[in-house]
Amino acid sequence: MRTALVAGNWKMNGNSASINALMEGLNAELKSNAVDVLVCPPSIYLSQVKALTADSVIALGAQNVSEQNNGAFTGEVSLEMLLDLSCEYVILGHSERRSLYAESDDLVADKFKATVAAGLKPILCVGETLEEREEGNTLAVVERQIKAVVNAAGIEQFTDAVIAYEPVWAIGTGKTATPEQAQEVHAAIRNMIAECDAELASKMRILYGGSVNAANAAELFANEDVDGGLVGGASLKTNDFIAICQAAGA
Repeated sequence: MRTALVAGNWKMNGNSASINALMEGLNAELKSNAVDVLVCPPSIYLSQVKALTADSVIALGAQNVSEQNNGAFTGEVSLEMLLDLSCEYVILGHSERRSLYAESDDLVADKFKATVAAGLKPILCVGETLEEREEGNTLAVVERQIKAVVNAAGIEQFTDAVIAYEPVWAIGTGKTATPEQAQEVHAAIRNMIAECDAELASKMRILYGGSVNAANAAELFANEDVDGGLVGGASLKTNDFIAICQAAGA
């Protein structure tokens, strides 16, 4: 039985005051272990959120990390730094990193290998653009993105990994994949992993990310192969995020 995971990706949002208010509300309501809950603040606020989750069931994650151990890489954050701040997870290959910052499949694979070696859990993001979906290439794109990491790291490195399917056309647009569309791709992803390791595939959590909100979460999470969500804007709204977590744990 896979325990659902709801991960809040705050992206480049928030300040000290708003984070304090958000975490106060989440800590007050999210006390059950029925679902795993994760928040991923901007790196500059990781220390603040670490303190705010000290006595909480909420885990701490980062939105990105360098594949380099240390050195002259201005503006980057290392895995050692994330470990120092008690991070458990790292989001890798988010579509915004791929499209806005030209992160290639190979770079994402390098970050994945480094993350696993450091002992953190990667959340590997995959997904297609609207053009790719309309051309019928959704599964080909997702398979390419996953295989780039499997081929570079080896399937055994996926033991503690999470995969997040995020249709690019549904991120921040208000559009959401239908439950049927989400299930189709999630099932295909599980089958891709099963071709390499069936037992691992059965245990792997696959999240849906793409305008998840309080209104659509329950219907999305009801699918057999949808094990929670990677939540963007709704994770910044206390009541909405709580409702999404409750839907995942139902």
